[in-house]
Amino acid sequence: TPCARSNNNYAHQLASRLNLNLTDVSCSGATTAHLTGPRGAIPPQLDALTSDTRLVTLTIGGNDLGYIGGLAAASCAGLMTKTGIEAECPPMIAPPAEKTYADLAVRMDFIAKEIRRRAPQAHLVFVDYLAVLPESGTCAATPLDEIQADGARYTARRLAEITRTVAAQNKARVITASEFSKGHDACSDDPWMNGYPRPGSPVNGTLYHPNGKGMTAIANALAALLKD
Repeated sequence: TPCARSNNNYAHQLASRLNLNLTDVSCSGATTAHLTGPRGAIPPQLDALTSDTRLVTLTIGGNDLGYIGGLAAASCAGLMTKTGIEAECPPMIAPPAEKTYADLAVRMDFIAKEIRRRAPQAHLVFVDYLAVLPESGTCAATPLDEIQADGARYTARRLAEITRTVAAQNKARVITASEFSKGHDACSDDPWMNGYPRPGSPVNGTLYHPNGKGMTAIANALAALLKD
């Protein structure tokens, strides 16, 4: 599908484990605008909600900030510089402005309230982003310079803060994947996150997206949370 949706993502794993009826409308590259409005032929994601919905899990916001797209563009350019191989890289993305962060917080709050309105009986759980980069430095799987890497880490921290704040404002719960995945970034010996592939290397999943282990870790955390 255009959404590059996985049948092994954390929602599918959780539904299989707990025998839940799942409607998966996750979509790679989605922004907050695509939850309440269409994305070409793809209907608004929140249209999947009904009054019978009992659980909503939501990972959103990174694409509003150009987080993963910015990492990919910078990594492409960085790899070409390191290897001397020419490639067509996407345009570089500027770091988010303060207004961008503020606007995202407003939109995420609106989305949480809209979920409550459409599915008043549902448990709402925000799932923030797994760690992409180590807490300092880079590696072959993350061909960035230090300024780019530190900028991406800052964006990730701000996104996690916004997610926690919006969840608290709307009495929702949070899976802090950004915290428990530390040490399992794309540079680790046991990564839960795909890095940026070097030329000629096999591409094992979508770049800078969770791998199977990462999805399982989130599913485990969700299962534990729902037992409380």
